[in-house]
Amino acid sequence: MPSRTNKFRGRRTHGRGKKAGRGAGIRGGHGNAGLHKHKTISVLKYDPMHFGRHGFKRPQKMVSAKITLNVGDLDEKLEEFLRDGFAEKQDGKVKVNLANMGVDKLLGFGKTTNSYDVIVAEHSAKALEKLEAAGGSIQQP
Repeated sequence: MPSRTNKFRGRRTHGRGKKAGRGAGIRGGHGNAGLHKHKTISVLKYDPMHFGRHGFKRPQKMVSAKITLNVGDLDEKLEEFLRDGFAEKQDGKVKVNLANMGVDKLLGFGKTTNSYDVIVAEHSAKALEKLEAAGGSIQQP
């Protein structure tokens, strides 16, 4: 049985017309080809937001999240802080320097039993309330 290709030998276009046999010619190109030319109407109709920028980009200093730590974590990580040199015991209190550790803000979730003197740039009202109830304080760096 002869192959289909052999059937069309000597016939130039093999029955496909002029452009159909050349790559993606019959489709008008691959992918997004022709969106500014022959496919303009379909872009405007079905994807009007395709071109251009939309929305806005916030400055990076506004987007970056603060590194936080909870009051309850002070008790849990006390040994780790003492070992790494971010905390030291003085006169029955524990002095913790969160600013050196890279923590930006102290939050008030959790419970604390020890008395802490904490050095941190920002703190919540609840964190201050819980530390003062335990006999501690918060200082700015």
